[in-house]
Amino acid sequence: MGLLTATCLVMGNIIGGGIFLLPASVAPFGTVSLVAFGVLTLGAIALALVFGRLAERHPDTGGPYVYAREAFGDFAGFLSAWSYWTMTWVSNAALAVAAVGYVHVLLPGHASAGTDLAVALGALWLPALANFAGTRYIGAVQLVSTVLKFIPLLFIAVVGLFFFDPDNLGSFNAGSGSALGGMSSAAAILLYSYVGVESAAMSAGEVRDPERNVGRATVLGTVGAAVVYLLGTLAVFGTVAHDKLVNSKAPFSDAVNAMFGGQWGGAVVAGAAVVSIIGALNGWTLMSAQSPYAAAKDGLFPAPFLTKRRGVPTFGVLAAGVLASALTVINYLSGAGGVFEILVLITTFSATVPYLLAAGAQVYFLLTGRRDKVRPARFVRDLTLALLAFGFTFWLVAGAGYAAIYQGVLFLFAGILVYAWMAARRTGRQEETSAAAPTTPPQREAVRRPDEDGAALPRTT
Repeated sequence: MGLLTATCLVMGNIIGGGIFLLPASVAPFGTVSLVAFGVLTLGAIALALVFGRLAERHPDTGGPYVYAREAFGDFAGFLSAWSYWTMTWVSNAALAVAAVGYVHVLLPGHASAGTDLAVALGALWLPALANFAGTRYIGAVQLVSTVLKFIPLLFIAVVGLFFFDPDNLGSFNAGSGSALGGMSSAAAILLYSYVGVESAAMSAGEVRDPERNVGRATVLGTVGAAVVYLLGTLAVFGTVAHDKLVNSKAPFSDAVNAMFGGQWGGAVVAGAAVVSIIGALNGWTLMSAQSPYAAAKDGLFPAPFLTKRRGVPTFGVLAAGVLASALTVINYLSGAGGVFEILVLITTFSATVPYLLAAGAQVYFLLTGRRDKVRPARFVRDLTLALLAFGFTFWLVAGAGYAAIYQGVLFLFAGILVYAWMAARRTGRQEETSAAAPTTPPQREAVRRPDEDGAALPRTT
């Protein structure tokens, strides 16, 4: 993958289906939510820059897992890989279910649970087939889907500014508390909008000239997503009356209808949302295979995850597809909506674990002077960015809420059993190798004794 494809991978993974509901989600807090979005964007860019610097040191597939293991050892690396892996396949199931709702807008009718399930499974396995075909096809799908969803979103964002009416904004702080409290509450909803900044670093092994292109793609993709997010949210705020936006189920559709009249905006936005979700699923399916592949190379994940064809860890793609499909089937056939929501909540917390470890790894590398010769100016700059990225990620954890953190930690620690099993297998193999190795006879030691003339003569014992 070249720079353009890697940038589209980052942007496509960041921008999923959530953006189409985002303005309505934060409207109850007032325009202070735009300030929160701006602060979060700065934190996301700092995290993107940190991933770029880390990729210069370790341009290997696995991204956050590689950095955590190099800095803190096998266990930290395993926790990063385990958290990231579980987050990806559960998030894929959530995206597939979200796609069904937008398909209903495009094809209205009385769909059955069976039809909805078929649509959701199709949304999961079409991107999986592109992944099986290899990185070239992944890049092509990602490039096309990113363009198809970026253009209409950017169109609404830019054109909406010409229809901007300040009276639609409502109050700065629409909540009952302080402005700072409103900003924090809005940030808690917006926090996970930038999950995906690590996408290029995660696939560094498949990126051309990764030492240069991973960092560039990460920053460009994050900035591109931020432009769409900020301008799009601002345009919706300025074209849809605040009291209507608070209760809107399709804010971008309402914005299109307000700008051009009629009711055709819903179909346009629904089409863009389906394309956006399919593109995100294409990228996240690849991400779901990269982290366990990198861990399996070090013996921290089962060996089948090493299976790779055309640059793609195919077993990881298959495993993620099967697990996401099983969760989707459970959601539709047993009506376990509550269980599904809990798992999604857990995995949103799980996404922050690799980020914290990666930012901590950058701090460790800088303070120990490892991997490169750090100049004072660069040291200060990189350390400041690493601390900002760590603080941003820490804010992500705090915004997840007590329930998500509690349940997420339990889910995270469940992986310890897997780590124990893999560690026991590695130890057993090492012992077998040691036992089978030929024993080297002890080296004969030369001992000197004096002869008749007093000269020392060698003898062996």
